[in-house]
Amino acid sequence: MLIIFIFGLIVGSFLNVCIYRLPRGKSIVSPPSSCPSCNEPIRPWDNIPVLSYIFLEGKCRKCGERISIRYPAVELLNGILYWFVFTTFGMGWHLPFLFAFASAMIVIALIDLDFQVIPDVITLPGIIIGLFSASFLLPDPFVSILQYSNTPSLQFPITPLLPVVGFKSSIIGLLLGGGLFYLIAVLSRGGMGGGDIKMMAMVGAFMGWKAVFLTTFIGSLTGSIVGISLMVFKGKGRKTKIPFGPFLALGSVITLFFGGEIIRWYFTF
Repeated sequence: MLIIFIFGLIVGSFLNVCIYRLPRGKSIVSPPSSCPSCNEPIRPWDNIPVLSYIFLEGKCRKCGERISIRYPAVELLNGILYWFVFTTFGMGWHLPFLFAFASAMIVIALIDLDFQVIPDVITLPGIIIGLFSASFLLPDPFVSILQYSNTPSLQFPITPLLPVVGFKSSIIGLLLGGGLFYLIAVLSRGGMGGGDIKMMAMVGAFMGWKAVFLTTFIGSLTGSIVGISLMVFKGKGRKTKIPFGPFLALGSVITLFFGGEIIRWYFTF
């Protein structure tokens, strides 16, 4: 499992490149990463996830400017999510697709937070990938793996034949997620962006129609809590724009890991 975590850290380093370059219209392939302040190319030994930040004390080796704590935070978060994906759903062909989904939510959340935009280059391919993988590979997040696992310990889980999301649930989720948020956008007269519509179509394609409702509920709840807190403690007005993408991303990740448990808890409460 340590290998999975380290792999997540490495991918997290690439996510930082995507978060910075995609909304600015830059290539995520070239040129190599450089310091945002002095444009000095970052040497390989200064680009080790998390560790380089610690060794450099959060500063550029050449110009001494502070490096945002966000960079190691993204790497660490991605490593933790990969670890959770592996320990929750086990080894199988579904693993790279779930990794991609978790990483996409991180990128979407931070780009939307900074620029109030959700890139089509993530959501549109994500819809197609989600529809394909959910039809054949992805375990239904509303069915607990513990119900089907013959292994009492999840130290190195090998996934049994779990019920997949299925094409029907995936296509309904795609249409429901996109349609519901399109309706909200129309009724709110621009209060909901096109990026949110395509993002929720992607969430529905990956996890099915049930995930659309739960993700929307969790996203709305957390968004409301943050919005009210900003008004009370920061003096923000009701018309202050708060991007919804980060809250939907949080809701989708919670749904992925705990969707089944939340639904069972709700109906047995």
